[in-house]
Amino acid sequence: MRDATVGVYVHVPYCERVCPYCDFAVVPTRSLAPEREERFVAALAAELAARAPAFERRALASLYLGGGTPSLLRPESVARVIRAVCAAFPPTAGDAFEVTLEVNPSTLERERLAGFRAAGVNRVSVGIQSFDDEVLRRLGRAHRAAEGRATLAACRSAGFGNLSLDLLFAAPGQSLAALERDLCETLGFGPEHVSAYELTWEPETPFGRALARGRLSAAPEDLSVSMLEAVEARLGGGGLGRYEISSYARPGFESRHNRRYWERSPVLALGPGAASLDPPSAETPFGSRRINLRSERAYVERIEAGLAAEAAPAERLDARTARGEAAFLALRTRRGIEAERFSAEFGGPPRAFFAEPIERLVAQGLLLESGAGDLKLSARGRLLSDGVFAEFF
Repeated sequence: MRDATVGVYVHVPYCERVCPYCDFAVVPTRSLAPEREERFVAALAAELAARAPAFERRALASLYLGGGTPSLLRPESVARVIRAVCAAFPPTAGDAFEVTLEVNPSTLERERLAGFRAAGVNRVSVGIQSFDDEVLRRLGRAHRAAEGRATLAACRSAGFGNLSLDLLFAAPGQSLAALERDLCETLGFGPEHVSAYELTWEPETPFGRALARGRLSAAPEDLSVSMLEAVEARLGGGGLGRYEISSYARPGFESRHNRRYWERSPVLALGPGAASLDPPSAETPFGSRRINLRSERAYVERIEAGLAAEAAPAERLDARTARGEAAFLALRTRRGIEAERFSAEFGGPPRAFFAEPIERLVAQGLLLESGAGDLKLSARGRLLSDGVFAEFF
């Protein structure tokens, strides 16, 4: 939280199809009309102008355009967003800041890749999820494997040297062998970064409701564990080191933007449903969190009326909440909780606040503790991480 830089997240809510497992703020849009796009980009610029003073005198470290499907925006719209963010937060001279754009496999988006690179995007994150058509069908994805392969090849042809790929596993009916094939094909494309997520059954999604009614079944626990182990072994063996629970990268290609969340560094988030972490102040020594309205229409109308887009008053983080979040987020990473850094913010090492759960988790072989009081998940702890994290709240 003492970071002198800022990361900016821009949420673009449009999707060709809303996946049945998705709980993000998205709206189905088969074709984005230019007038609607212009109105939305103007709202982003207005929100940026209104919110930037809370992050003043900070240099830009990262810009992440996510969604939704931000690559449904035209390259000129993406360029406009990048210019506005850079004007608000000039990057440090000589420092190449990270600009990520999420891309879904489609012909329209492939045709725009060169334009996105010319607009200033230097990192693309492609939502492959699987190279198996049957798995993609069961996930309700709009694309098929051939489109995924074509999009990855097109990213390289467009000159992108920083390519991230998203995989989803423990999907309905997915076998360990199918995941192994996905991992093998993933490595064949040589990505610099891979995010591999176990399917989450969010309650208020079609998948979540089907699970509750017994119409779908989650993967058995032993299969999920085997899949987690396969992901780490295969990607690690392919030169992609695990630096966070779900994130793997070649040396030097860790996501700068995502690391901000795990380190609780300030993030200004723009767009519907976006969540900001404002920097500390005299009134909020542990920072504050602001979450925007989820509705695209309500978001745009509020901004156009000169009002804040927040769904509720900012949450001022108290010491207890901040300590729990700091512990949970740090434990997600390979570095873990650094006792000295933790003490600098909270006035004492982790054991000063969490002695009992630390003692228990170390005894169970889920946490590793250094002589200096640093903490990190063990190999077994990574497999049971949700239970470990719950001990810090």
